Amino acid sequence: MGKKKVIQKSKEEIIKENKSMEEAVSKQASSQGKQKFNEGRIYIQSTYNNTIISVTDNKGNIITWMSAGSLGFSGPKKATPFAASKVAEAIAQKVEKSGPSTVEIYVRGVGSGRDSAIRSFIAKGFNVTKIKDVTPIPHNGPKPPKVRRV
Repeated sequence: MGKKKVIQKSKEEIIKENKSMEEAVSKQASSQGKQKFNEGRIYIQSTYNNTIISVTDNKGNIITWMSAGSLGFSGPKKATPFAASKVAEAIAQKVEKSGPSTVEIYVRGVGSGRDSAIRSFIAKGFNVTKIKDVTPIPHNGPKPPKVRRV
C-alpha cells in the first residue's frame, strides 16, 4: 500500500464551511423551537391504578404528559394522592418556560389523586379558569345476564 494522500484545506474554505454548517443548524433549531403558550388545558385521568396528566394547547395538541408510573411509582403507590401531587409538580416544572400559565382543568376518573393534583397546580401558580369533571357516566348500561338456573 502506498502513501495516503491528505487533502489540505485553506483557512478560507474551513471558515466558509463552518458558516454554512452554523446556518443550517440555526435554521433547524428555529423550525423545531418550542412555542410559547399563554392558554392551555390540563387533562387529569385518575383511575384506581394510576394518575396520568396531559397538558395541551387550546386546539388539543399535546405539549407534554406524565404519569405516576413514569416517575418511578409502582404497584398500588401509583394511585395515591401523593403520587398525583408529585406528577403535577413534575408537569409544572416541565411547562414552566414554554407552557401555559392560564389553564382549564378537565378531570376524568374516580381515583384518589384528583383533588391533590388540582391543588398542586393551583399551588404552583397556574391561573385556573375552569375545573370540569368529564368522567363518563353510564346511562342505562348493558343488558343484565339471564337468571341462573340450577
